[in-house]
Amino acid sequence: MNYFFTFLLLPILPIAILLGCLWRDNAKLNLHTLTWISLVAVAVGVPTGLALPLGGQITLLTFNIISLILLILFLISQWWKNGVWAKGWQFILITLGVSTWAQDPNIATVTNTDVINTTFILNVSALILGIIFCIVVFGWTRILLRQSQQQGALRALGGWLMTIVVFIMALPLTGDILLSLMKLQVVALTKWRLSYVAKVDNFGSYLNYVNSLVLLIVLALFAWRVWLPRRKVTQQASAPIKKRQYLGLQQGALRSLWVGGSLIIIACAMQLYWDKVTSQPPVLSEAQEVILNAQDEVLIPIQQVRDGKLHRFVWIASDGKAVRFFIINRSDKKLSLASVFDACLLCGDSGYVMDGDQIMCVGCGVHLFVPSVGKSGGCNPIPMEGWRQTATDVVIPRSSLVMGRNYFSTVKEIDVVDPVRGAKLTNKSAQYRYDYQDRTYFFASEADQTQFRNNPEKYLPKSNPTQGGQ
Repeated sequence: MNYFFTFLLLPILPIAILLGCLWRDNAKLNLHTLTWISLVAVAVGVPTGLALPLGGQITLLTFNIISLILLILFLISQWWKNGVWAKGWQFILITLGVSTWAQDPNIATVTNTDVINTTFILNVSALILGIIFCIVVFGWTRILLRQSQQQGALRALGGWLMTIVVFIMALPLTGDILLSLMKLQVVALTKWRLSYVAKVDNFGSYLNYVNSLVLLIVLALFAWRVWLPRRKVTQQASAPIKKRQYLGLQQGALRSLWVGGSLIIIACAMQLYWDKVTSQPPVLSEAQEVILNAQDEVLIPIQQVRDGKLHRFVWIASDGKAVRFFIINRSDKKLSLASVFDACLLCGDSGYVMDGDQIMCVGCGVHLFVPSVGKSGGCNPIPMEGWRQTATDVVIPRSSLVMGRNYFSTVKEIDVVDPVRGAKLTNKSAQYRYDYQDRTYFFASEADQTQFRNNPEKYLPKSNPTQGGQ
């Protein structure tokens, strides 16, 4: 939900500011006409944006060049005030903003869904709230600039704001244009050009912060040149009628300050929440380390894992490989346990987390129904073979755990002993190793490794057969 609100603001918020600047000189707006113009622009912009990536680099290059030219023409046209032109620019700007937004590949989760569920409703609600937010920004910008003009202190503020916002919008476009030209081999690929593209692309991800900073500066200028003078005049006025008039103007300016500050806080807070919380990859819960008993088995009490939650465990193999697995009860009505490796064949050992009442693959974000855990295929966790269930415990033999070593890459440093000479080592510091009967042995020298390989049974009784308890 936060994603759709935040990423709607990236292309639409600057459009809302520009439209507020565009209509600042009109005392009355024909809301009926502007609404229809906006709806038609959205109807044109959405399919255009969805189709653009399918057209390839030439199509994207053409769109970005046209967008850049239109933004420049928009600035130039402000020298000649014309109501018809303003309506035309209303249509053009909204079409550009919506087309840019619709190119987001994640928008397919809203436009191509066949199921109306809670996630779909929340995502659509976020889009609606984002549109309402931008409409409020448009109205607030227009009112603030009109108040500034009435005061006579900041007559050029609208023009400067328009110029800055157009520059902010144009900068990422230049990077996209240059990138397309390099991909099409129209211009040579150089380090400087790649650096420029990377920097302006990174700048594009901070547009909500940049636009908020611009609005904050405008708000500070408004408070300094409009609100403070009105407050001073109100305090100095002695005639009751004049004082009430000045007080009304002061309160109007104060409301603009409060609304503007709230809008800035909301925009920054939503972007910050996305950057620091929502966009962060899920963090795996801590895995409980298990060790083998005398029968080379791991025993896990059923009472510990029957609550329907994901219970993650890790077994450290003789080579230090951390083999993660989890156990989950797949039914809330009966005991239906599944023991699986915390990895999948497609995404590797990224692992799984609980997301509501579903299991989510951290690697690709695919959500799985809990009853499907234990089945093979797709992004399902890799099933563990050979485990069994008693009346009180889940029993996992060593042979089942050994089968999972190839699915994981994490190696933990453990203490080991050279079975030939008894030297104490660690698995990561030892240069020589040898696998025998599903166990890994480490050696202080190549000579020790050779002696063990030639006659392993001679040295096994003298060594710790489990090397680190595994």
